[in-house]
Amino acid sequence: MRLLFVMDPPERMLPDKDTSFAFLRAALARGHEPFVCEPHQVSLHRREVSARARSIRVSDAAPHVTTGPPELVELASLGAVLVRKDPPFDVAYLHLTQQLDLVKDRVLVVNDPGALRDANEKLFAFHFADCMPRSLVSADRDALLAFVDEVGGEAVLKPLDGAGGLGVVGLSRRDRNARALVDLLTREGRELALVQEYLPAVRGGDKRVLLLDGAPLGAIRRVPREDDLRANIHVGGRVEATELTPGEAALVAKIGPELARRGLYFVGLDLIAERLIEVNVTSPTGIQELSRHEGRPVEADVIAWLERKAR
Repeated sequence: MRLLFVMDPPERMLPDKDTSFAFLRAALARGHEPFVCEPHQVSLHRREVSARARSIRVSDAAPHVTTGPPELVELASLGAVLVRKDPPFDVAYLHLTQQLDLVKDRVLVVNDPGALRDANEKLFAFHFADCMPRSLVSADRDALLAFVDEVGGEAVLKPLDGAGGLGVVGLSRRDRNARALVDLLTREGRELALVQEYLPAVRGGDKRVLLLDGAPLGAIRRVPREDDLRANIHVGGRVEATELTPGEAALVAKIGPELARRGLYFVGLDLIAERLIEVNVTSPTGIQELSRHEGRPVEADVIAWLERKAR
């Protein structure tokens, strides 16, 4: 089966960390023919969507990534398209999803492009607001600061379109910078921001739960550095093996089927203290760390599922 990965330049992948690298490795091991392209290399003529793509080979030994010459690939002729472009969701990402909309009835696209447009990774969690910590989205400085008071004076402030912990800050009413931080993230009231109550349990780590077609593949615990409140691997969070608690398993069982129904097949849920923090849908990570803790290549499960789903 021929597969297309729409992603950032493949040469930037870290062979021991990137989930896309693991997917490519598993696809090759199962006899598939993967191609890669960047979003701007997808084009549209009449209703036919094509990509100026390159064949790709990956290896755990250097050179880790080898690509062939560019060739024109018709997306409708493929077995599946995997959208693995890292956030942020910008205008270029929007145009990519609109093009993929025109071909998703003829080729499996993971995740569904319409669902990617709808599911802002911060805002989409509000579909399951009863599973979240106390949260507020607003551009109003006074409302955001009043919310911090309401939850006890400590909160976490986030931009709506950040990723990898970028722009996430602690917000304390004891801090003289609180007003300035709110002004910075809202651009003085012109952009929305998310504020959530601070959950002290994050010092022991959050959990990244990877879901495939609504069911959990497994979870990892991400523990923040002593000098940081963010647990993201990208900013230095330490990864540990973990299992889901009964409460977390019930939360995943509640959310997972709705994600799958919308075409959000490969998703990363972030949980703290059995509460839902974010729903990561654009380019979820963590499968290599999960595989090491599981002692097997979990990414092979995803490629095997693609084979069945594409048929």
